Amino acid sequence: MAVLNEEQTMLRDMAREWTRNESPVTAWRKVRDADTATGYNASVYGEMAQMGWAGIVIPEAYGGTDFGWLSLGLVIEELGRTLTASPLSASAVAAAAIVLGGSEAQKDRWLPQIASGELVATFALDEGPRHDPEAIKTNVAGGKLSGTKAFVAEGDSAGLFVVAASDGLYLVDGGQAGVSRARRHLTDFRSHAEVTFDAVEADKLADGGDKLLDQVLDRARVVASAEMLGMAQQAFETTLDYLKQRRQFDQVLSTFQALQHRMAGLFSDIELMRSAVEAGLAAIDAGGDTRQAALLAKTKANEVGHAMSREMIQLHGGIGMTDEYDAGFYLKRMRVLEAVWGNTAYLRDRFARLGGY
Repeated sequence: MAVLNEEQTMLRDMAREWTRNESPVTAWRKVRDADTATGYNASVYGEMAQMGWAGIVIPEAYGGTDFGWLSLGLVIEELGRTLTASPLSASAVAAAAIVLGGSEAQKDRWLPQIASGELVATFALDEGPRHDPEAIKTNVAGGKLSGTKAFVAEGDSAGLFVVAASDGLYLVDGGQAGVSRARRHLTDFRSHAEVTFDAVEADKLADGGDKLLDQVLDRARVVASAEMLGMAQQAFETTLDYLKQRRQFDQVLSTFQALQHRMAGLFSDIELMRSAVEAGLAAIDAGGDTRQAALLAKTKANEVGHAMSREMIQLHGGIGMTDEYDAGFYLKRMRVLEAVWGNTAYLRDRFARLGGY
């Protein structure tokens, strides 16, 4: 477990208290039942922005707090515990692209709006059902960007897109006439829009060089992993509580040695997952080459998140898949996050290639 400073401890505790009191899973049920394209409650995100969460990774000169990626991960983890839907992760990744590769003019224009929560931003990369950064067909001709991005997180509400084209990353104002959005219905009931750009004005991020895409992807992978960590931890605790009160054959389930062994194994796996995720966040804060740390974090998150969400259903029994219980929500959201920014097979292959294998 990472060693937190006083400010980080206060931030984590504040996020934990706020999510449990103001945004429990029952709040997510209301968002799910509302079935809106945006997939989150705008007023709730406004509260997050007022607490400064939208600007955690944005420098103070542009309206942020510059608390770093480990601090953001602590907040995202707590949001994952209660399945709180918000564009915080997507906006943070988009903001990182601007911080890393934007000009002063681009930073001055966009970062203060993102930090205040006034603007929702997102990163648009993949153009098919699978993550493949090498298959980008979106192109820019005469200063106009054209292409289609599939399953863009928060694409329904984003006012700014960081778009991956064949020759780099571009900023696209979502209010232009050539930007069209089609809602995609995934099992987690969040916003995953197909966004089409038809000869729209695009402003290139030029300062990041050839490594900019990898740097942004590193941050996207680790942030997703932090949410999965929170979900896995809560799934474990919820399942353990259930086993302690559910009786079968006149015995409490938690007294069965076989189930104790399964829970012990899951506990160990989640601790390994935590180490990998926190190491990824710390690596980003430290600077340098973060590719392997990010790949390891997302790979471990995929593996453990998959196992824990599956075991949550198994150990609850058939009732776990009913809408009365929360177990199904964790399973569905976890499966979607497993696929974003690379599934386990892709990430393992990528890690091996970076190691020269």
